[in-house]
Amino acid sequence: MNNVSKRTSSIARRINTAFWFNKLKAFFTVDLLIVFASFGLFGYNSFQTLPEHESVRSFSITGDSYTNVVLNFFTDSSAYSFPMREYVYFTGIILIAVGGYQLLNLLFSFTHTARIRRKLRPLNELALQAEAISEVPLDTTKFEELEEAILKVPAEKNGAKISTGDEDLASIEAALNSLLYRMQDARMQQARFVDDASHELRTPIAVIQGYANMLDRWGKDDPAVLEEAIQAIKNESENMKELIDQLLFLARGDNGRQKLSMEKLDLSDVMREVWEESMMIDSDHKYIYEENENCYINGDKAMIKQSIRIFVQNAAKYSDKGNTIKLFVKRTDGKISYIVQDEGIGMAGEELSHIFERFYRSDKARNSSTGGSGLGLSIAKWIIDAHQGSVEVLSRQEIGTRITVTFEQANRY
Repeated sequence: MNNVSKRTSSIARRINTAFWFNKLKAFFTVDLLIVFASFGLFGYNSFQTLPEHESVRSFSITGDSYTNVVLNFFTDSSAYSFPMREYVYFTGIILIAVGGYQLLNLLFSFTHTARIRRKLRPLNELALQAEAISEVPLDTTKFEELEEAILKVPAEKNGAKISTGDEDLASIEAALNSLLYRMQDARMQQARFVDDASHELRTPIAVIQGYANMLDRWGKDDPAVLEEAIQAIKNESENMKELIDQLLFLARGDNGRQKLSMEKLDLSDVMREVWEESMMIDSDHKYIYEENENCYINGDKAMIKQSIRIFVQNAAKYSDKGNTIKLFVKRTDGKISYIVQDEGIGMAGEELSHIFERFYRSDKARNSSTGGSGLGLSIAKWIIDAHQGSVEVLSRQEIGTRITVTFEQANRY
């Protein structure tokens, strides 16, 4: 223990000595700055007394002792001398005062060793405990068992778990199994995503290829066949472009590369824009918008608008001509919500839990002539999640669907 105390004291002295020399250098630098600043001030004041028509070519400092030091300015026509005796006295007084403070500070710094030693005591005790622990032999049996259990888990098998039967390793096993489950789930989602994307792309490619072959065989000279093939190829190309754009959007979102430009906005203004656009491009349905001003949220306007469009377009797809689609915004208990309500075909209860899954489409949707890739609602859900919002879907078959999206309210000012 005595050796430990000596070691701590030695370290404290070394730290204090290094600190003392650093302080000495800092004080010396301050003294030089005082001298240069005083000389610069004296020189500037002397220069200001020169006649305005004179132009200084050079200057010098002369004198055989500090009591008769003279600053000389040389111009084209004459020389001007300024005694610096008062400057030297003034600077000397400042340096003596500052130097006295610095000397006392440096002398007092020698007493800091004990204080540093007290500050180092907890670190020294921690080092002693670590040293004592390092001397205890480490039992690696449990870690070897855990490593063996990990190696036995088949990577390709879903639901596989790590288990050693050791209660001491139970918490580690639970954490590893949670990580393993998330990895397996991510792998399954990735595989399903690739399969679904391949399936969705296969259909438009097959249609384009079929019409291209038909044109190659007998459609070159038949205007009706040529027109039909060109229109079909254009439609399927547009579908492929839309699908690829949606896939890229979701891929960027999954990789964290989909950036949001957050700003304070009135959700009512955004909803009004979508309502006006919908009435202009869709004359088959009746659109009603209930005004509610000053519904402020923090969000990316383009993204929020895109999510509303997706729900409105979805409502129009699955509603008969002449049906009403209602849009409105409401404010409740510090929350702001937008609602899209239709009178369409609706969905069964078991379908509601899947509507935001990628490429999912209900049987009625698949059998209808509306088309679509099944990615729109997934994109809307990603946008809502990215804004820390929530979505609630209420739907009844042959009655309609009501979608409510809720965000935190932002301060108006």
